[in-house]
Amino acid sequence: MKFIVNSSALLKELQSLSGVLSTSNTLPILDNFLFEIEEKSLTVTVSDLETTMVATLEIEAKESGKVAMPAKLLLDTLKSLPKQPLTFTIDDANFGIEISSDYGKYKLSGFNGEEFPKSPELADPSKIEISGVLLANAINKTIFATSNDEMRPVMCGVFCQLSKDDLTFVATDAHKLVRYRRKDTGADNTSDIILPKKPVTLLKNLVSSEDNVEMEFTQSNACFTFGNKKLVCLLIDGKYPNYEAVIPKENPNKLVIDRNAFLSSIKRVSIFANKTTNQVRLKISGSELAISAEDLDFSNEANERLTCNYTGEDLEIGFNSKFLSDMLGNLDTENVVFELSAPNRAGLLFPESTDSKDEEILMLVMPVMIR
Repeated sequence: MKFIVNSSALLKELQSLSGVLSTSNTLPILDNFLFEIEEKSLTVTVSDLETTMVATLEIEAKESGKVAMPAKLLLDTLKSLPKQPLTFTIDDANFGIEISSDYGKYKLSGFNGEEFPKSPELADPSKIEISGVLLANAINKTIFATSNDEMRPVMCGVFCQLSKDDLTFVATDAHKLVRYRRKDTGADNTSDIILPKKPVTLLKNLVSSEDNVEMEFTQSNACFTFGNKKLVCLLIDGKYPNYEAVIPKENPNKLVIDRNAFLSSIKRVSIFANKTTNQVRLKISGSELAISAEDLDFSNEANERLTCNYTGEDLEIGFNSKFLSDMLGNLDTENVVFELSAPNRAGLLFPESTDSKDEEILMLVMPVMIR
């Protein structure tokens, strides 16, 4: 079996798929790319059993067949070659691979492609088509708030609620929560699914503004098709916590402030905070916000003042500076609105305006008790 392919085109596709590769595969065959050749088309598959990704590209070939090629060796070889046509010759008897370039020949051992796990097929899935920009935006705005606690797997993913009227993405780690909602996109059926962090991170980096993404899902799997790629993943099984119940409804104190000034101030002041709690204090009175932090163990202290637009009673409240920085860094408006009720109640952060009237972003952060 023989085929000719452009080295840069192949490298680009393999690099985009390589995020699926795992360093702790239970099956040795999963350390390989599966190459399936049919006349003018090459389909490359990579899998870790939970996430499978497929890309298709054009090649020159007269025969059909399949072979598994060592992923790391192949990537390292392609990275070291300038753009040129490469000829791959595969021995059908022992799956030996020979790559011919302008510089010489390279031999590596391949494996029987039939041993590679089959990509899961979705039986009678629900379908929805969404724009690549919308999907990437929804993931960018939520994924940072997911948990890393493997004891609570449902919180390690992004919760996706589909209804006829809107599409909602939610992530929380019990200390912070983000809800991203779009009212200009809906699904035929109401469904709730939890997408794992790994495939969602891959999607965020791969979908582009030109792509329209077809999303198909069942109770156990989801499939995203865009451009020349397809990503299939196992969904997280379990019931997502009732996040609406923790969002405070009455927040009489409202702070409007320049996002960049607020973020920069928190970053500077937090350098002097206790490294265990990362606590910063916000003291708001009138049109002034005082931001302070201290580390009593080392006698470190920092204080800054910012002007703001505030309506409500004077208030002093503490927050983890890392959580506040993450949230402010993932908003992109000039001003943000911070709604507060009491020192022991969660604060809500919103962009003052959004790019679209159909876009809603809510961020919640739990306070740290001031000693």
